[in-house]
This record gives sequence, structure tokens and C-alpha cells, in this order.
Amino acid sequence: MSGRTSNQTVGALPDTTVDSPSVPAVLTWLVWSLFAASVVVLAARVRLDGAWEVPGVAAIDGLTVLLWVVVTFFSGIVHSYSRRYLAGSAYQTGFFIGVFGFTLAVMGLVAADHVALFGFLWLAMGLVMAKLIGVVDGWPQAQAAGAVARRYFLASSALLGVALTALWWATGETTVSGIAAAADGLGGPVWLIAAAALVLAAMMQSALVPFHTWLLSSMTPPTPASALMHAGFVNAGGILLVRFAPVVTVDATLMLGVVVVGAVSALLGKLLKSVQSDIKSELGCSTVGQMGFMIMQAGLGFFGAAITHLILHGFYKAYYFLSSGGRVERTAPTGRDRHETTFADVAVVVVTGLAGGALFALLTGKGTSVDSGLLLALFVVLTTLHAARSVVERTALSATARYAAVPLAFLPALTVYALVYQAISGVLSGLPVVSAPAELSALHVVVAVGFLAVYVAMEAGLHERSHRLYVALLNASQPASSTVLTSTEEYNEH
Repeated sequence: MSGRTSNQTVGALPDTTVDSPSVPAVLTWLVWSLFAASVVVLAARVRLDGAWEVPGVAAIDGLTVLLWVVVTFFSGIVHSYSRRYLAGSAYQTGFFIGVFGFTLAVMGLVAADHVALFGFLWLAMGLVMAKLIGVVDGWPQAQAAGAVARRYFLASSALLGVALTALWWATGETTVSGIAAAADGLGGPVWLIAAAALVLAAMMQSALVPFHTWLLSSMTPPTPASALMHAGFVNAGGILLVRFAPVVTVDATLMLGVVVVGAVSALLGKLLKSVQSDIKSELGCSTVGQMGFMIMQAGLGFFGAAITHLILHGFYKAYYFLSSGGRVERTAPTGRDRHETTFADVAVVVVTGLAGGALFALLTGKGTSVDSGLLLALFVVLTTLHAARSVVERTALSATARYAAVPLAFLPALTVYALVYQAISGVLSGLPVVSAPAELSALHVVVAVGFLAVYVAMEAGLHERSHRLYVALLNASQPASSTVLTSTEEYNEH
């Protein structure tokens, strides 16, 4: 038996217009103004060609204006949501300054062309997010979580510094665009150091396994900050790989390694999610998995698809974090295995997946020939089908009705994904590398077959039969001990 508890409000909702600091209102207005301006700039960029730049300092291309629109929109939602969520809080003003500062840092990062400016803004972005994670003064666990995140972000910034220094040494260029233009001549130990450092920096910032601990330890920030973190901050790894795509695509072996790294995180994120008992941790593990899918797409050479995935995942995850309070419910054991799989379940999923793959190939042209586009179609179908099934499972529909609901939810979602992918690829057309499909090799096939086998086994619930695996997953998903809440009194922020 399961059901939601009655929704009761204790006292009146706070009035955000009475005795409220002016800073939240002003910054909320400013960020929405930035969003409106970004939309205008995006429209102008689509219609007008040519270089928009401050030579040697900043360059405004399709990726820049697209991410300006996305970042300011998410930030606007967080600002507006937080005005009521944090009304009366002692740290309200500091929180808004932090969120607005983070927004400006990201907007600057995606426009930065000089490597020193790029590295500085990457560092600033991480430090501001660490501050938001530990924004509640006097709460030891919050301060510890901020410190854990800060160590990872500093390490990521150090790796990026190594990569940028090595690339400057190898090419003599001091701008991102200059390095991209000279990437054809890269190779040897210096390039290998730079490429490895770039991939590791991206993995840390996007919380891929084994660097996921900072994300699972960051459960102390206000929910709007968590939404901004999971919908925006973790996407930085994908943005880094896209900006330096000409560097990482020099060697096919490195690209295959990126695919493997993404596949491991995608699978482990899904496994770790299955042993979580609270909503925020479950969403955190889901982010680890989704970032794995995004990195896989970059590793296959489909950088436009990676940007599409991180944007759509941002909308998905922001919604689920901001509505997470509505998902709290009291549930009693039913005696039914929720992973009980029937032949009808398998048939519906297989037929729906095949139909989705054909639809994606028709709309995008990817997967119509024997190349890495087949793997892109496979990964897109898997992640979209999983999201659709998750939505259907939360409904009160009967088992029979769910058979029809899965394709009804999945096929429109996949259509949206494919159309957005096509539109974003068009916006990014001026970048040095938007699509550089990897040549399909036997190792790619091995990775894909292994990934699909493990994924299907998890969908069938086979992993739940091993108590040893359960314990291992539980241990692997534990946050840093200093960030764990051990007493209900420690939740009292006042």
C-alpha cells in the first residue's frame, strides 16, 4: 500500500514583498534581463554571420550564445524560485549574490578565448559553487561539503592549468581559437599530457566515476542551488571537451578511452541510484549516469549531440530537483518485486526501442550506415527510453495501460530530442569541430555489446540478487563522512 500524505501548510506562505532585502529582487530582475538579451543575441547570431570577438580576449560564437540563453534561463528560474524558498533566511542575500556571480562566471567562461581568462573563470566558477554548497554558516556538515567540493574543483582547475600550459608550449598560441587552429600539428608527449589533463578535468567537474564523491557529498545546499548544480555546473565537463574538441580528436585511441569512461559512469550511475533511500541522493546518482551518456557522445565524436544531451538533461534535472518536495511519500512494502519482468514487458521495450531507433535515424540521418552513428542512436534510445519508463512507472496506470503509455511517452520525447539535436547542430555550425564521427572499430563493438548486456541485466533486476554487489554499491555511494547528517537537530538551519 502506498500513497501520498495530505498536503498541509503550517502557517501562511511568506510574502516576498514584505520586509525583504532589495538584493534578491534586483538580481532576479537583472538575470531575467540577461536572459532576454541573450535570446536577442542568439536570434541575431543565427541570422548574421561573421566573427564577433574582442581579438585575443573573447569570442562570441554559436555555442556561446546558445549557452547564454540556457544558463540565464536556469538561473532566472532559480532566482525566482528562491525568493519565496529563502524568504526570511539569514543567508538569503549571500545566496543570491552567489547564484548571480556563478551565472556571470559561466557566461564569461563560454565566451572566453584567452587561455588565462578561460582558466581563471573555470576556477571562479568552481569556487562560487563550493561557496553555494556550504552557504549555511554554522552548519558543520554544510561547511564540510563545501570543503570537499572545493578540493575537487581546485584539482580540476590545476589539471586545466596543466593542459593549457602544455598546449601553449606545443602551439605557441595563447587563445582557445588559436590552439584549435593549430591542433592538426599536435602529437607526442606534450599533447598526451594536455589531452589527458583535459579529460580528467572534465571528468572531475562532471562528477564522473571515480570523482563522483563530491557530488554525492553535496546534499547540504538549498534545493535551488542543487538544481543549478545538477542542471548547469556539472555540464562544464562537456563544454570543456567541445571547446577543445580539435585537441582530443587528434587520436582515435583517446576518443575510445573517453567512450569507455562515459560507459562506466553511465552504468555505475544507474547501479548506484538503485540503492539510494532518499530523493536527493537518487537524483545525484542519476546525474552521474547522465553525464556518462553525455561524455560517451563526445567520445564518439558527436559534440553537437553532447551539447544537446546536457541541455535537455538540465531541463529534466532542474524540474525534478525543484519539485523534489512533492515526491516525498509514505510507502509500505507491497510484497511485489518492482523489477518483476514479464515477456510482455520485454516485448514492449524491444519494439519501442527499435521504433525509436528508426525514428531517430530518419530525423537525424545518424544510424543509417555501419558507423559510430549506430552507437549514438543506441545510447540516445537507451537514455530516452529509460526516462520515459521512469515517468510512466510513477503513474497510477494499470500494468496493461503502461504497455501503451511507454511508447506514447517515449516516441514524442525522442522526436523532441532529435529535432533539438538538429537545431543545435545548426547553431554550432561555425565551431571548429561539431561532428567528427569516430571510425567504428571492433573495440567500439565490444564496448557497445558489453554496455547493452549490462544495461539489460540491470533493467531485468539481475543485480538485485547479489548481496555482495548491494553492499559494494552502498559503500561506493557513501558521501564523505564529515558531510553526513546524524541527528535531526542538525537540519535546523536557524
